Amino acid sequence: MNNKALSERVSDWSLSGSPQHKIRLPDRLLETIRDQQERSEILISSIQIMIVSILGLLYLVSPKTFNDDVNFTPVPWVLAAYLLFSLLRFRLAIKRKLQDWMLYLSAVIDIVLLMGLIWSFHLQYEQPASFYLKVPTLLYVFIFIGIRALHFDPRFVLATGSSAVIGWIIMVIYVVSIDPADTMITRDYVEYMTSNSILIGAEFDKIISIIMVTGVLALALTRARNLLIESVIEGSHARDLSRFVPNEIAQRVKSSEEGATRGKGEVNMTTILFTDIEGFTAISERLSPVELIDALNDYFTTIARPIEKYGGVITQFQGDAVLATFNAPKPDPNHACNALKAAIDIQEILKGKTFGQDLAFNTRVGINSGMVVGGLVGSGDRVNYTVHGNNVNLAARLEALNKDYGTRIIVSDNTIELLSDNDFPLKALGEVSVRGLAKPISIYTIADH
Repeated sequence: MNNKALSERVSDWSLSGSPQHKIRLPDRLLETIRDQQERSEILISSIQIMIVSILGLLYLVSPKTFNDDVNFTPVPWVLAAYLLFSLLRFRLAIKRKLQDWMLYLSAVIDIVLLMGLIWSFHLQYEQPASFYLKVPTLLYVFIFIGIRALHFDPRFVLATGSSAVIGWIIMVIYVVSIDPADTMITRDYVEYMTSNSILIGAEFDKIISIIMVTGVLALALTRARNLLIESVIEGSHARDLSRFVPNEIAQRVKSSEEGATRGKGEVNMTTILFTDIEGFTAISERLSPVELIDALNDYFTTIARPIEKYGGVITQFQGDAVLATFNAPKPDPNHACNALKAAIDIQEILKGKTFGQDLAFNTRVGINSGMVVGGLVGSGDRVNYTVHGNNVNLAARLEALNKDYGTRIIVSDNTIELLSDNDFPLKALGEVSVRGLAKPISIYTIADH
């Protein structure tokens, strides 16, 4: 089935239920729904194989009451036919080649084979045809109806239930019409239970039970399908949201009562890592906009790996700069150490690596630790996660100081105080006055970086 057909079918079960609110889901969401349905068909086929295996086992271990001179025993043949059909269906499900018409046909064949099995009992056990109306094997009808619910499409439940109703009516008609001289119909319940007589009310009860189970399951499945579609949409929204805000924040938004609302910032001891590309303005002037974006995307992907590897969260992309935080919003007791590890890995990864049109980017890093406030900020319905505070600004200013000291990484004494002894080969750069701070601070770099 193509995506257009699937979308039209999905729109028939829109969340509102009214035609004016029918939706056209994007192809990527339709692919998700179709993948779930195709996986379900594999499960359905597996259950069918299990059912026929159970029936076959019961037949083998059950005592045989028919005479030894009976030449034809149809039950094994019916079971064998159903096993072959189930194996073929399983193979098609694995290859994901089951079309809708095949699923409808499968539902009908399930019932036909089950009814054929039930019908064959009176031949194998040499009893009147009414004998098969009392066999408990009819209960497997409800299993066949139930497993169709795994596809999350009420149409196939209705197809199976309708086939079962029609099939059983035919079975009853066959019994009462096979011998016009003796329809074997009784109104005595005791006689019905103790003989091969037929009680029309009992057969009516069976048919009504099949109809009610099918209807209730189809109705419940319609509601469940709506929830499935809503879940797929919400899951997609959460994945999309995590591309614009940290995944931890996206999960909080998804599970919170308020959703993505601004305010309610959290104050944490955080290590901030700020990066910037050396001479980026001159580089950008030589590139077309498309080349520039391609190079930047490749560069951001590269430096994101070590940041995420050590538990950092990229909170902002600002032109060619990256702002990453450790211990906010993702808890990390070793945030200072992990930030330095990420900075060192960034420098190592960038050695000899080129981007876009064979461009080499030299990246400078500033690292500082302190209390910052993080939260969703914005205006009206547009918000974004970010961190604020003097300690964030200090990390950015330390990054810029690399130009004056000829270094690639500068770390504040705030971060150094959080490290264990001998964590890194540090080199003191002395004290420096930074705009916005009343007192000079001591700054350090990593030896050989």
